[in-house]
Amino acid sequence: MKISQMLLASVAVLAIGMPAAAIADTSDKRIALSNNYAGNSWRQAMLTSWELVTGEAVSVGVVAAADAFTTAENQATEQAAQIQNLILQGYDAIVLNAASPTALNGAVREACDAGVIVVSFDGIVTEPCAWRIAVEFREMGRVQVEYLAGRIPEGGNLLEIRGLAGVFVDDEISAGIHQGVAEFSQFQIVGSVHGDWAQDVAQRAVAGVLPSLPQIDAVVTQGGDGYGAAQAIAAAGRDMPIIIMGNRQDEIAWWKEQKDANGYETMSVSIAPGVSTLAFWVAQQILDGEDVPQDLVVPFLTITQDTLEEALETTPEGGVANVEYSLDDAKAVIAAAK
Repeated sequence: MKISQMLLASVAVLAIGMPAAAIADTSDKRIALSNNYAGNSWRQAMLTSWELVTGEAVSVGVVAAADAFTTAENQATEQAAQIQNLILQGYDAIVLNAASPTALNGAVREACDAGVIVVSFDGIVTEPCAWRIAVEFREMGRVQVEYLAGRIPEGGNLLEIRGLAGVFVDDEISAGIHQGVAEFSQFQIVGSVHGDWAQDVAQRAVAGVLPSLPQIDAVVTQGGDGYGAAQAIAAAGRDMPIIIMGNRQDEIAWWKEQKDANGYETMSVSIAPGVSTLAFWVAQQILDGEDVPQDLVVPFLTITQDTLEEALETTPEGGVANVEYSLDDAKAVIAAAK
């Protein structure tokens, strides 16, 4: 190793706390982020976290590049073409938030056949050659109904707000909500709309369906929709139900206002946008020769009545409650999966 390389490695060890040997093995590697959608605050926070963590990693020589690419439309065909372009551009690994769990499998297989590491997260893929970092999305849906069973033991009517139609995450969270309703049969879903994980879309969708619905006792959600639902319900002059929130700053700020005004109580749950940074470190570890299981699981991030103020203080306006992951965090997740 040249003296300049040794100094670079030493700086990286101090800044990121990783062994110099790992830097020597991946300092010439290039990792790309392929993202299918950036139209809400969660995705924006995900990209910001990626830039923050990977920018530091590149600056100290852990990897040579960590570029982010987002498709213009949430279309699997467009993202498949993007993956093929990244292969041609010579990236060593692709970190992938996929538009579909299956429609990208052909492009992912092409990447693997070309020797490119593929690590999918959030929107994962089913192609066996890829790695998957998943949150237990079904459980994220189910625990909402479990929480409501503790708050409303007698049960009641639920309005379900779903995410982007046709996306794996939407299907899984919804399946978990329905599993919860089957487990706690005192609840029934009396309406369902797609909010696309965006407050403005959710507000319009809820406003459109409310006139046809009976009394709503609670709203089960997927994230990015709680505040919009509250606005629509308030505008309709209805009693405010328990709305499960999704860790967005506008949601938890509204929750705090209502708590202070009238003791309003709920919970908030979502995947941390910083999971993109965990996927980066997992890709780096695979490139470094580590034996990493194909399937990894990370917990979702929950805000309770007791942690509301703390979460609000640390969440930027217009942002999402978040956790960014370090190399040590990635190693712990990998070890837990072995």
